[in-house]
Amino acid sequence: MTLWHIVLLASVAVLALKLAGYFVPESFLEKPTPSRIANLLTVALLAALIGVQTFASGQDVVLDARLPAVLLAGVLFALRVPFILVLIAAAGTAALLRFFFPGM
Repeated sequence: MTLWHIVLLASVAVLALKLAGYFVPESFLEKPTPSRIANLLTVALLAALIGVQTFASGQDVVLDARLPAVLLAGVLFALRVPFILVLIAAAGTAALLRFFFPGM
């Protein structure tokens, strides 16, 4: 089995899972427990994605300019700064750190 077979098989599996979601009764989704789990799972998956994208480079764990940028973004979000300003500040922080510390 080649890599393309695996990618196609995974794509079909994801599509089938998505289509199966349409057959879940609405009364089940209105209960508090499944609703709460779905909300918490979304946050957990987003946090995991941010963690992997911040601390990983291939198979290695790295601490580079992304870490201070993400920390700054977290502080600015806690202060309720508009998203576009958070994005500009975090990108600028990473860019400046990489400019002044090229090995970072």
